[in-house]
Amino acid sequence: MPQMIEFKRPDGASCQGYFAPAAADGANARPGLILIQEWWGLNPHIRQLTERFAAEGYNVLAPDLYHGRVAKDADEAGKLMNGLDFAAATHQDLAGAFSYLSARSTKVGVLGFCLGGALTIASAVHLQGLAAASCFYGIPPLALADPAKIAIPFQGHFADLDGWCTPASVDAMQAALPASINAEINRYPANHAFFNDTRADVYDAACAKQAWDRTMAFFAKNLA
Repeated sequence: MPQMIEFKRPDGASCQGYFAPAAADGANARPGLILIQEWWGLNPHIRQLTERFAAEGYNVLAPDLYHGRVAKDADEAGKLMNGLDFAAATHQDLAGAFSYLSARSTKVGVLGFCLGGALTIASAVHLQGLAAASCFYGIPPLALADPAKIAIPFQGHFADLDGWCTPASVDAMQAALPASINAEINRYPANHAFFNDTRADVYDAACAKQAWDRTMAFFAKNLA
């Protein structure tokens, strides 16, 4: 049953997250996914996505990077995101989530959206042992994580009409990726956050469906 759980970070501190075990017999023999929130926080949309991936046979943990806070509007979301220690989130909260899932899963992958997309790349660079990473419209500063250092299967989903994670920034990120990982970079004729079906202003059902199918195929291949 999906529920809030507590797990340990490498520094010994505790972090909470929303955990949904794989909806299949023998959950401990299933792969795991770290699901990283958007800038809003661990809100109902992220919880629903956690359950959606669990229904596909994954043990899924969405760490609460804002530690109990959820933004009510874009202004508050921006303040929460700008106040986040991205390095600590990567090396402590996400590393702790990886350890929690590793003890319960065969292989562990990571995916995230917006803020979570940037931290997906950071996780792919810094968290040793991850098996695959799927990033939705987010790129971290080079000081946090250099895409050139990704050494695991990597997939990206980016929007052509994105004013934050722009096509030019995606071009630069893609050019930096090592040729050896044969990264899959997908681009969509949509706006930033096109996958979020709770936001009628940007949601694109056709692009979201295509991205979902590609993500499912990517993890089926790389977490098997």
